[in-house]
Amino acid sequence: MAFFDLSWDELQAYRPERVEPPDFDAFWARTLAEAHLPTGSEPARFTPFESYLDLIQCWDVTFTGFAGQPVRAWYLRPRTSSGRLPGVVEFIGYGGGRGFPNDWLIWPTAGYAYLVMDTRGQGSVWLKGDTGDVEAAGNPQSPGFMTRGILAPETYYYRRVMADAARAVETLRERPEVDPARVAVTGTSQGGGLALAAAALVPDVAVCMADVPFLCHYRRATEITDALPYAEISRYLAVHRDQVEAVFHTLSYFDGVNFAPRIQAHTLISVGLMDEICPPSTVMAMYNHLTVEKSVRVYRYNHHDGGGTFHVREKLRFLRSILGEGRQAEETRR
Repeated sequence: MAFFDLSWDELQAYRPERVEPPDFDAFWARTLAEAHLPTGSEPARFTPFESYLDLIQCWDVTFTGFAGQPVRAWYLRPRTSSGRLPGVVEFIGYGGGRGFPNDWLIWPTAGYAYLVMDTRGQGSVWLKGDTGDVEAAGNPQSPGFMTRGILAPETYYYRRVMADAARAVETLRERPEVDPARVAVTGTSQGGGLALAAAALVPDVAVCMADVPFLCHYRRATEITDALPYAEISRYLAVHRDQVEAVFHTLSYFDGVNFAPRIQAHTLISVGLMDEICPPSTVMAMYNHLTVEKSVRVYRYNHHDGGGTFHVREKLRFLRSILGEGRQAEETRR
């Protein structure tokens, strides 16, 4: 798809009014409390895992997510690291799972302690996942996850996933070798949307890097693109025509546009101006509501791939400028 959204000049100024429910903060305070209630005090399990990577240590992790339900992750760090490391928590794109440790080498090889969270119930479209999901809703849904439990914020699928994301950050910060003041969150597409949510829900996260983020400005997304996954919502509403306002009320609790003003981290965003999956105006609507030190990288002729490996280099540079180098690099220079 060629350019289909607003021009770049219009995108830079696009700041739609936020439609935020009055109990937004109370809802998320209650949700995070529920995430800790049953077994939240139980420590995460870190089991050494043979990754066949000589320079990286790896652990198979199970931590308690929303309502004490188990969530899987990988934890990787440089084998020769010592002292307290800066950390990175990564969230995965829609339909993907945690795969294997060798799928996630950028951040540990750059010297960071790194945790990549499996997404509950996903991991059957591209990389495999290992985390199940406990159903919390019974309404009919379009294929996928976008409409699961969508008739009420308490039952919506992403309530559990976003609470899991906050717990993933807490899990990494509990590691004795990790400096809890130097932790970043990142992800692409769905992962970018979860990074925004985690940065808002754990407000002392240092850095947020959200690449072509999904889960932003839902109503506009459903009106200007036929691409999945937003089309799952459109298809649902084409059948459940009497539930339009109820659906968008629920989604307002999970919208990156409403999380944006609550983010305190240094934030880096990427946007592809030909992205039909996460249209640029949905990304910029969120970005223009950020009130922190922020930066956007614009890839004019790119689709949902954003900047690809070009943007990976931008993220490495950005993170080093704020968190500093990993301990491994410091030891090498001595």
